[in-house]
Amino acid sequence: MRKLFALTGILIVAGLVLAACAPVEPEVVTVVETKEVTVIETQEVQVKVPVSFVMESARLEAVKSNGKVRCGVNSGVPGFGFLNEAGEFTGFDTDFCRALAVAIFNDPTAVEFRPLTAAERFTALQTNEVDVLIRNTTWTFSRDVELGTDFGPTTFYDGQGMMVRKDSGFTSLSDMGGATVCVLSGTTTELNLADAFSARGLTYDPLVFDKSDETAVAYDEGRCDGLTSDKSQLAGLRTTMTNPADHQILAETMSKEPLGPVWAHGDQQWGDLVSWVVNGIIIAEEKGITSSNVAEIAAGTPEDPEVARLLGLEGSFGELLGLAPDFMVNVIAAVGNYGEIYDRHLGPEGTDIPREGSFNALWKDGGLLYPPPWR
Repeated sequence: MRKLFALTGILIVAGLVLAACAPVEPEVVTVVETKEVTVIETQEVQVKVPVSFVMESARLEAVKSNGKVRCGVNSGVPGFGFLNEAGEFTGFDTDFCRALAVAIFNDPTAVEFRPLTAAERFTALQTNEVDVLIRNTTWTFSRDVELGTDFGPTTFYDGQGMMVRKDSGFTSLSDMGGATVCVLSGTTTELNLADAFSARGLTYDPLVFDKSDETAVAYDEGRCDGLTSDKSQLAGLRTTMTNPADHQILAETMSKEPLGPVWAHGDQQWGDLVSWVVNGIIIAEEKGITSSNVAEIAAGTPEDPEVARLLGLEGSFGELLGLAPDFMVNVIAAVGNYGEIYDRHLGPEGTDIPREGSFNALWKDGGLLYPPPWR
């Protein structure tokens, strides 16, 4: 009997050690003694911790009090952020600003566009001049950690390139030793340019400007041999050249440039709101929901449970963000899904930056757009 008790004790201790090491649900251990063996029976116990969450965002309350979203944007990059001849802000980035205005106010005009230079943009966040920055801004370690900012989902995967004249004789960066290059100040572009030429053992003369349109004008006037920026921006700026067909973008890519919305660190709930509006726009394309069919789908009974959740027909997702249950219905109806926004400004209807086969395709089409589940 002493041996049996000793065996029982060893088994209990072993069971407790294993339970402590393994990342599983807590278990109740029952020891049943028999005449011949000791049997250990286990029963899984599900532990539910009550959670009460209330949306408390000082930023959201301030936005509602102001009656508009203050959005920091570009004003000189066709396709992304551009002030047209009618004095209207247009572009891929500006439509994400409008999406936030619709999510909060159900009004795409409830947004104040603040044009900011590259050097001004982070200061504007830090001094509370804007609520969010959606302006061709690259997510980097130092910006995320040192500048007191948080980044949302990447809306456009880009890379830095170089535009040159077709008759320049330049076919790669290696041909450009001693060239004068127009570049925007206060950007990762300026740093990447230095790295790219240094890695090739080349020298160059930078001609630095504060605004994208200024760099484009200087290049078009022949003041520099090349113009460097994100390739998507170069495609847009090429359309502003006197003779766009005279220019080409070299094949080489100097960097990774994940672009997306940015906000001041310290208000996690506001960040959740911005992030999930972006995610919802991408999920809408994934699920085939468009500005033209969203009302019909929302009025029915979707077979896809995620669609029902996205459109506010199931769950309390809008409430958790401090928004109306059907806020994504309004967003999609007003600005469209990701594909519609892309086509309108960057695709066939805009600056014609190919999406198929690029990182900006949906994950199921070989791209990197992979939104987390709406559940």
